[in-house]
Order: sequence, then structure tokens, then C-alpha cells
Amino acid sequence: MSVAGKCDVVVIGAGIIGAMSALYLQADGRSVTLLERGDVARGASQGNAGILAFPEIIPIPAPGIMKKAPRWLIDPLGPLSIPPAYALRIAPWLWRFWRASSPQAFRHGLKVQTAMMQLAAAEMQRIAQMPELSGFISNTGTLDLYDSEASFNAASHDWQEKAKAGFQFSRVGRAEIEQLQPGLAPQFRHAMYTPGGLQVSDPYEFTKAIADLAASRGVEIRKGEAVRVEPAGDGAIVTLSGGERLDAARVVIAGGAWSKTLSSGLGDRLPLETERGYNTTLPRQSFNLTRQLYFNDHGFVATPLSSGIRVGGAVELGGLDLPPNYRRSEALLAKASRFLPDLKTEGGTQWMGFRPSMPDCLPVIGSSKASAAVVYAFGHGHLGLTQSAATGRLVSDLVCGRSPAISVEPFRPGRFA
Repeated sequence: MSVAGKCDVVVIGAGIIGAMSALYLQADGRSVTLLERGDVARGASQGNAGILAFPEIIPIPAPGIMKKAPRWLIDPLGPLSIPPAYALRIAPWLWRFWRASSPQAFRHGLKVQTAMMQLAAAEMQRIAQMPELSGFISNTGTLDLYDSEASFNAASHDWQEKAKAGFQFSRVGRAEIEQLQPGLAPQFRHAMYTPGGLQVSDPYEFTKAIADLAASRGVEIRKGEAVRVEPAGDGAIVTLSGGERLDAARVVIAGGAWSKTLSSGLGDRLPLETERGYNTTLPRQSFNLTRQLYFNDHGFVATPLSSGIRVGGAVELGGLDLPPNYRRSEALLAKASRFLPDLKTEGGTQWMGFRPSMPDCLPVIGSSKASAAVVYAFGHGHLGLTQSAATGRLVSDLVCGRSPAISVEPFRPGRFA
């Protein structure tokens, strides 16, 4: 085996979390190697909706959610799906998800997500002020749409919690909905409008720009697949698939859905699962979409990107190995065409990606039990882009030995032991 020279910090994974962590670590004076087995930003970071969803503080595992799940699961193309071939494997994760939906766990998750989102918004504001990145972020505003007054009222508690956290929004009726986004189906008469809703123009281009900026400031971007991380003295050894070994003072594992194998090798058996997300990106001229649309009763969004109109969402818990089921993309697009009657659905590009998700829907940010030299940063589920700058800040705090900007105790890897 060949042994490379010593590295200061190796960040494994060049998606949005890894790229942002590398940028923050470099700003803190660390020498960083950003290791990516494929191409930068070509995983889950490529295909997200581009929404900076800071108001999304409500934990997904909420009291009563497991009563709704059977109804969702009846529809194989509905907002939640578990392929039969994966049902047995996902059972332990679902049990932990159910435990996380207790009232006490829900209140804890709400408090943690509120603190995390407040940090995320503040840190992303710093990122947006960088000349190289400012052009990627714009204020489009967000419309949260409901099918009926009953479903709108059912969400009132969530909106009350968002108001307590300091987020600004207002209820709007049909006339205002039509003014804010012309062309919606007449069924939408109840909505919340968040004027401060922020949008990334294209998540791939944004992540690539972060990696490029980090590289211009001295971060080395290397192609290579990490197959093992092991403690070595005060640092750690990263072994690549070809046998090369990197001797690092610190290692950050930010490999998204692929982080589970590396953390297991370090003795941290984490319940990391994979939400398979689907979308279709239509040509920009397919519809005059002016802002982010949440179709809350159907579990999907439509967002205006520089690369087109992206329609995506829903959850398929199916792991990394099953083939994609693009009928889910087609089902979302069919719904979107009913809700946006003038939408042209031809010429779209389908995509499926792997969202790394923990059963309590909180990320893993903290040191491995095997060594303080190894820091984890993965498991953000739907919120990787949104929480990327906050995670970069926290990772840099941990690697550099500072007290973290917020407590990382709720994110510690050992919380599932």
C-alpha cells in the first residue's frame, strides 16, 4: 500500500455539507483536502428543490403521524412509500421514528430545530454576502398552499410555532394567491405567504461554486473513494479503494447516505436510512413560476430554478440498492399539471437521489466514539442545503477545538445507543 504525506483535515464527501465544511475550515486556517468518489455536487446536492427552508422547524415525527402512515402507504405513488422488498429492513428505523414522535420527543426536536435554523439563517446570510456566491441566492417568497380550510386549520399549530420562532408570514385568500402566483387551480383558496422565502438559483451550481471558491483559497479537491477510516494516534487514517492511505490530523465524514459504512467501521452503528427523492425539471418556459410553491396536502413542491421548473418531493424509504421507480416522478408531475393547469409537462428531465435521514430527523454532528479526531456531519434529510452553512460552522468549531455556536449535544452520534 502506498502512504501519502500527512494531511491536516480530510473532508470525505463533496456535496453541499462537505463543500461548506471545507470552506469554513479553510477560513479558520486549516489545510483541507476535500475527497469525493464521484464528481462534486452530483449526489443529493444536485437534485434538491433549491429552497432555503429556514422556517421548517416542525419535526416530521410528530404525535399522531404513525396513524396517518397506513393511509399513505396504501398508495404506492403517494407522499410516503416503502417498497415491499425493503419493508423488513426498514422496520427498526420506523420503530425509532415512532419513538421520536412522542410529545416529549417532539417538543425536544422543535427546540433543537429552532436553534439550528436560526443559526442556519445567520450563517447563510454570511455566505450570501460573499461576492463569489451572492448571485446564487434570491428572495422569491414562499406560498404554502392547502386544499381546504380544514387542512389549513389543521396546520395552525405549526404556524403558531413558526411565529414564536420569529418567522414572518401572513394568511392569504384566493385573490392574493392569484396575484402572488397566477395560474393556480381554483381549489387553492387558503395559503400562507412568507415574503422572506429564499431560493438558490440552482443547487448544483451553488454547491459547485462553493467547492470552486474553497479550491481557489487553497482547498485541495481529490477524486477517491474512502473505504475505511481508523484512528491512528491523535489523528486518523483514511484508506482509499485503490489502497492508498491518507494520514490526517482530523477527518470529517460528510458522505451523505454513504456515511453509514464508514461510521460502522469506527464502531458507531447509526440508524442512517435513505429517503429516495424524486423530481422532474421542466424547461424554464414550461410555466411562469414566480416563487416557491408548497403543496402541503400532497407532499411536494414546485420551484423556479435557473435551470428550469423543478417539481419534486415525497418520500420513498428504499435504501441505496433498489432500482429507481420513476413512476413517482410521473405521479408528482401529473398532480402538478392539475394544480397548475397551464403547465407544459413535455421535455422534462427525471432524477432520483438519496437523502440521508435519521429517524428523529436531526443530523449527526459530533465526534466518533472511536476518536475525537473523526467528526461526523451527515443525516440532514430534506434540510441539507438549508442547514449547510450552520453545519459548516459547527464542524469547524469542533475541529478547531472551539465551543460550538450552538449545543451539538442533540446531534451527537451516541444518542441512539
